Amino acid sequence: MVVIKKLNFQSFSMLIQYRKYNNSFKETFKTYKIPDHIEKPFYYYERNKPADMSGCIEIKSEDDIAKLRESCTIAANVLKKCHEIVKIGVSTEQINQFVFNEIIKSNAYPSPLYYCGFPKSICTSVNSVACHGIPNENEILKDGDIINIDVTVFKEFHGDCSKTFLVGKVDERSQYLVMHNEIALNEAIKICKPGASFNLIGKIISDYAKKVNLNVIADFIGHGIGRNFHCAPEIYHFENEINTEIMRTGMVFTIEPIFSEGSQELELWEDGWTASTIDSSRTAQCEHTILITKDGNEILTKI
Repeated sequence: MVVIKKLNFQSFSMLIQYRKYNNSFKETFKTYKIPDHIEKPFYYYERNKPADMSGCIEIKSEDDIAKLRESCTIAANVLKKCHEIVKIGVSTEQINQFVFNEIIKSNAYPSPLYYCGFPKSICTSVNSVACHGIPNENEILKDGDIINIDVTVFKEFHGDCSKTFLVGKVDERSQYLVMHNEIALNEAIKICKPGASFNLIGKIISDYAKKVNLNVIADFIGHGIGRNFHCAPEIYHFENEINTEIMRTGMVFTIEPIFSEGSQELELWEDGWTASTIDSSRTAQCEHTILITKDGNEILTKI
């Protein structure tokens, strides 16, 4: 494993250019049947291309927003349906296949599939895995686990959301972690409006985490979204002076804080994707796609 102490999205994108591709990726490609009528993103054909967070923040047109609403609604509905499959004894690969089927039935494409070489349709991050866990048929959910499921769909535009689910009887400390992670996200969303600074999001989240004695994982960030899966702006979930740009009507981005019960430092697994806490402390994450409106904001992925 490689210990990552400070990993922002740009450095992560550079890192995965060097990740090792193996036979399992090729085998995965053979198992996915994407119907011809479903539009594929460019990276379906260019799988080694890294993410690009450069450029100006897009102001979405009314037509763009209508299409974003459709993608975000599909993503939110699929994520909600995961309550049906998240149970003791189910593998994370079974969840992956369930979500894949639901997205295809909606005539959309599962955005993570082949993005920078990612081999599955969703990320499934269990217990101490903070982000980008890869579904696996040998990873079986147990009583007391918590699992973040990150669902993104592409239908002309991308819609992105995630939630941490409780499996069976979960201890009070983990319930506390998941609950306060969700509250922090909602508190951050409240301040999103035209004229607000993007770095206020990080202050709200980090102040809340301190108040409830939890820690923010700083190594993964929110992002702009639209025709591209990831684009400007970068959304930091900790107090910062990095992104002091101002929100404007028509901007669309994700907020997706990760809280840890313990360490903020992460280990990157040999698969080049899975990041877990170095002390095996549990983490929770939740995410919404947000549109800035003239009067405030709209949660496009609200369930």
